Amino acid sequence: MKKIIPVFIAIVLIFVIVAAGLGAKLYEKYSYSKERADLDTYFDVQNDTETAIVLQDELLADKALLLDGTCYFAMDTVQKYFNARFYEDAGEGLLLYTTPDDIIRTQIGSAQFTQRGEEHTEDYALSRYENDALYIAVDYVKKFTNFSYELYTDPNRMQVYNQWEEQTLADIGRDTQIRYQGGIKSDILKDVEKGEQVVVLEEMDTWSKVKSEAVIGYVENKRLENIHEEVIEAVTDYEEPVYTSIAKEGKVCMAWHQVMNQTANSKLASVAANAPGLNVISPTWFSLSDSEGNFTSIASAEYVTQAHDMGLEVWGLIDNFNETVDSYALLSSTTRRAHLIDDLIGTALSLGLDGINIDFERLNEQTGEHFVEFIRELSIPCRANGIVLSVDNYVPIGDSSYYGRKEQGIVADYVVIMGYDEHWSGSEEPGSVASIDFVDDGISLTLEEVPPEKVINGMPFYTRIWRTEGGNLSSDAVSMDAAEAFLADHGVSAQWDDETCQNYAEFEEDGILYQVWLEDEQSIEVKLNVMENYGIAGAAVWKLGLERPSVWNVIDKYLYQ
Repeated sequence: MKKIIPVFIAIVLIFVIVAAGLGAKLYEKYSYSKERADLDTYFDVQNDTETAIVLQDELLADKALLLDGTCYFAMDTVQKYFNARFYEDAGEGLLLYTTPDDIIRTQIGSAQFTQRGEEHTEDYALSRYENDALYIAVDYVKKFTNFSYELYTDPNRMQVYNQWEEQTLADIGRDTQIRYQGGIKSDILKDVEKGEQVVVLEEMDTWSKVKSEAVIGYVENKRLENIHEEVIEAVTDYEEPVYTSIAKEGKVCMAWHQVMNQTANSKLASVAANAPGLNVISPTWFSLSDSEGNFTSIASAEYVTQAHDMGLEVWGLIDNFNETVDSYALLSSTTRRAHLIDDLIGTALSLGLDGINIDFERLNEQTGEHFVEFIRELSIPCRANGIVLSVDNYVPIGDSSYYGRKEQGIVADYVVIMGYDEHWSGSEEPGSVASIDFVDDGISLTLEEVPPEKVINGMPFYTRIWRTEGGNLSSDAVSMDAAEAFLADHGVSAQWDDETCQNYAEFEEDGILYQVWLEDEQSIEVKLNVMENYGIAGAAVWKLGLERPSVWNVIDKYLYQ
């Protein structure tokens, strides 16, 4: 018996040890982790000034800064997510905001801003440079943008809403934690107490993705009560400005009149004599002459009077074709832009112009934002004086988005597509000046950004005669009649090409391959049919004098059908 007792005790101890081990494993398996996540790492904030941004339900890569008790957005963040009309003039140290009738300005680093000629002062710097980047006070952005925000600390983070959507909300039924992932072993992000309300972002079987004080993580479903829908209350502190536009009654039919000297102004009557549907003429009168905002002019008040007597509006064109002009240096300076705008408006008023046509080409991407600001600023006196503002644009194929067609479509009266030069003198291969697919793409892509009632499509009145000789390619741009005469002189007849919707001819002579895609009454009619289908504002033609008179009968039908 004495021998049995120690054995029994040993067996009992073994069972106790095994049970304890199993219990520990079960406890380990089913107990809730108390490990806490590093929220600085979670929000990717590097110091006491960096502030994470949760926009709607998304944690952005962008960071705000909390400086001297004021929260600031980076300029890039403002333009990307909130309001693209804030504009930085780094050279003159200005931050501008342009409305339909005013340019609101503040010196970077200042607490003052000027609006409608009056000085206003806040108790914080409205903007400032940090780490070579411009930051704008969130409360200053809010003066011109509708959004709400709430700031939290430890670590610095902010919840921002700029869309007013329906949310799913729930009450916390018992003290618990928001965890990094769904599961009791996941690290704790935030404690939440009974009665707190959370936003439910995604419901799953046992856990739900939730948000509380800009912290996004997971809570067990059994801790959620009173799940219901609620719409975020819209912020309407700022009344969005209304950009009024000048719209011609009926369809626009504009022709660019290339005027190279004062003498050419006297040819208006002859070049427009056979254009019954023409209602706007745009003489190429003005050209930038330097980077300070000065321009040359060969304008004629007599021309304007004569055009008006013919029932034509005059939209004077200004270009940037002078290669000595640095478009970036001009357009990136607020002072130089203002000088150009003042002189341009003064000239338009003194001549009695009905409109201004901006033809700034070959701008690089760096200049894009400054060009858009120029159009915004120019639109103010144009709108105030009843001057039509139209802007010429490339077909939006390739990278020309920095011309800001969408913004042009808001602040300007008309956005003009230069729907030609699909193949041009510098092209590596021959082809049509404006095939129907090129025209269709130009209009449809533009309409993705600009309303149809503001879109004018430009058509070519010229044809290119292409020559390929020994691997070398060259071409000449000629009038409609000259192209037809060229083919007739060589005894060649053009045939309709369904792909381009043009009459096409090719032939070889003396080792030279000639190719011609004709612009004529048939090709113009197909283009006009496409334009009619899209319901755009009208047509423009480059250039007056290269057409056959009979083509105007086709255009006239489009205008008044």
